[in-house]
Amino acid sequence: MDKQKIRKTDQREYRTGVLLKRFIPYYKPYLGTLATDLGCAALTTVCELVLPVIMRYITDTGMNHFEQLTVQLILSVGLLYLGLKIVECMGSYYMADMGHVMGARIETDMRRDAYAHLQRLSNRYYNNTKVGQIMGRLTSDLFDVTEFAHHCPEEFFIAGIKAAGAFAILAFINLPLTVIIFMIIPVMLFVCIKLNRKQRTAFRAQRYQIGELNARVEDSLLGQKVVKAFANEEIEKAKFETDNSRFLDIKKITYRYMATFHISTRIFDGLMYLAVIMAGGLFMMYGYVHPADLVAYVMYVSTLIATIRRIVEFAEQFQRGMTGIERFLQIMDADVEIFDRDGAREMKNPRGDIRFNDVSFEYLDDNTRVFSHLNLDVHHGEKVALVGPSGSGKTTLCNLIPRFYDITAGSVTIDGVDVRDYTVESLRKNIGIVQQDVYLFSGTIFDNIVYGNPGASREAVMAAAKKAGAHDFIMNLKDGYDTYVGERGVKLSGGQKQRISIARVFLKDPAIIILDEATSALDNESEFEVAQALNELAVGRTTLTVAHRLSTIRDSHRIFVLTENGIEEEGSHEELLKQQGIYYKFYQMAERLR
Repeated sequence: MDKQKIRKTDQREYRTGVLLKRFIPYYKPYLGTLATDLGCAALTTVCELVLPVIMRYITDTGMNHFEQLTVQLILSVGLLYLGLKIVECMGSYYMADMGHVMGARIETDMRRDAYAHLQRLSNRYYNNTKVGQIMGRLTSDLFDVTEFAHHCPEEFFIAGIKAAGAFAILAFINLPLTVIIFMIIPVMLFVCIKLNRKQRTAFRAQRYQIGELNARVEDSLLGQKVVKAFANEEIEKAKFETDNSRFLDIKKITYRYMATFHISTRIFDGLMYLAVIMAGGLFMMYGYVHPADLVAYVMYVSTLIATIRRIVEFAEQFQRGMTGIERFLQIMDADVEIFDRDGAREMKNPRGDIRFNDVSFEYLDDNTRVFSHLNLDVHHGEKVALVGPSGSGKTTLCNLIPRFYDITAGSVTIDGVDVRDYTVESLRKNIGIVQQDVYLFSGTIFDNIVYGNPGASREAVMAAAKKAGAHDFIMNLKDGYDTYVGERGVKLSGGQKQRISIARVFLKDPAIIILDEATSALDNESEFEVAQALNELAVGRTTLTVAHRLSTIRDSHRIFVLTENGIEEEGSHEELLKQQGIYYKFYQMAERLR
């Protein structure tokens, strides 16, 4: 899969039939509610269709059989209509209440499925998709699905009943006049479909730009310290104004299409009324239509036109809903690249022997080859370090072990079993990772440590914190383990965050540890404290350390020097210095910079 294909997947366009086919299964758990909702819709429609019949009957009786028009008759007809109106109100209440709840439940189900799918997507997807776009698809895009899920079957069902009922009754009154009226409808539908397609394109662009706007705001606010540090507030305002103005331009186009759509339907409304006035008047003049029938005819035509207007008004909501479904499917159809093979086994009590056998890897996004035919063995309980220039693939190599990416060729094994033959969940549960850029979730210190082993006791959390050298500073905080760390842990120092992340891994208690430049961003005091915690963490575990600071890896059993040509040197700290090769040069440079 190349970068262009990834982008196309993210912006894939779907036909209306495909969208509906993929969406309809979400009704399955709520078929009872849907059937009742449509039943109520049918009742309200029947009530509406009965009114012109009542008016025709009263008018005909008054004009041709006046002596039969009594108070009792009027009261009887009035009570009949009142009863029908009560039924209509009860049906309308159910539709407004449970119908909307059904739509909200479908929206919730879709959001759950989308979020679950996002959890399965690989790093490659997130490298090519802005978080603001993802957030827009999970929130605002699916808001419109609630109304769509409720109103779509309801509106078209009602329209179908009214159109069929009105045609049958009007044809019974006067077939030629009915044919004249209904000849206008196909032309109207043709124009509406054409304009609807343009609206869909506009809504799609609008939703995409909302995602871009969200991404811009998120990027600026999360980086607000950098913005302030460089006094670049005006630059950020200018960037935001560009995206905001682009969004306005798209909305202008959308409203232009909407205005054209609405005015075209009003023109056809006028044509239908004109046909009734002209043809109906002539038919009545020549005796083909009775005045009472023409009254009923006008009322049914009004009902038909009101139905068409309602569908027209729903068209905007329909297009918004379809756009929301389309953007939902763009998530659901994103390829899951890291998955369990058939027959994948659980990793249980691993020793931690790791082997890279003739491994090649390249990033498919841009076809960047990182290394070819690489071989590397790490034994149980061994402390191994990876050093080398930036871009040589140190972090990438480590990312292949927990399958954040899959190799292009060769194999990576743990205890002699290809990592692809383990279940992804069990594989990652047995690997602990401490990174330079520590991510703490918004919540308390306790919440962030227990994340390493959900369900662990408070005592176990405190024991892990003590091993990580974090317990003392935690207890000095106002609320101890219940201290709120802020978004991304902004209320804590770098060293404190790092020790909490180490405590999290202690609590996880994995067999394999990956330390990805875990101390490179810390000051000397914090580095010393964190290094002690890391040494404690590494005891009895297979440990791979990626480091720029060579002082942190002197006690490693073996050090591998990784360059664009692969592993060029291997040995202990003392052995590599004696070789006076690449490692020796790195060490000399580090000594001069001290």
